[in-house]
Amino acid sequence: MTGEQIVLVGGLWLDGSAWSGVATELTKRGRHAVPVTLPGQGDGHTSATLADQVAAVLAAVDAEPGGSVVVGHSAACTLAWLAADARPGRVAKVVLIGGFPSGNGQPYADFFPIVDGVMPFPGWEPFDGADAADLDEPARQAFAAAAIPVPAGVARGVVQLTDERRFDVPVVMVCPEFTPAQAREWIAAGDLPELTRAKHVTLVDIDSGHWPMLTRPAELAMILATV
Repeated sequence: MTGEQIVLVGGLWLDGSAWSGVATELTKRGRHAVPVTLPGQGDGHTSATLADQVAAVLAAVDAEPGGSVVVGHSAACTLAWLAADARPGRVAKVVLIGGFPSGNGQPYADFFPIVDGVMPFPGWEPFDGADAADLDEPARQAFAAAAIPVPAGVARGVVQLTDERRFDVPVVMVCPEFTPAQAREWIAAGDLPELTRAKHVTLVDIDSGHWPMLTRPAELAMILATV
């Protein structure tokens, strides 16, 4: 294996198995992939909190003293950024796929209704258009059937950022359902404050919807292996 380990953190409703195709491709390329199953998203703990999820990501980072590339997808872009905030000396790079880090004091992912203490997958209507354009009907049905309701303590957890050295950690933004040009405009306009302040941001395009680890695993792995 070569280079830093690549810690893979999925977004809402996903467990570590979402990365199986990407992890296989990374291994073929001689990279050490570490998919993370987050507390409350695959381990049965519906009382998990945002702090529990941050701790799980940090445990993966701390297990490799040689450094880590931390990959966050969608809402978990914030988890990757929280890892950089907590371990700026150990996180060599942050990769953001289809999302942006929330700022200090903001809710983590309070996007959809909470039902009986969890935020279930809301169905496909909120993702009409580019988000799900590359998922056919069987793939959508499989996704919905496997989707893990996210504990309220995660979704409504408050982001706490404390170390400005996070802005020194290089960031690679992988742009699936939006373009690098759009992301560049958002950063320049100050719409993504954490990334506006980041000192090293690289934008990479991928021709996919919101879940490239499911629809373009080989292409995504190639990007991650070379960032």
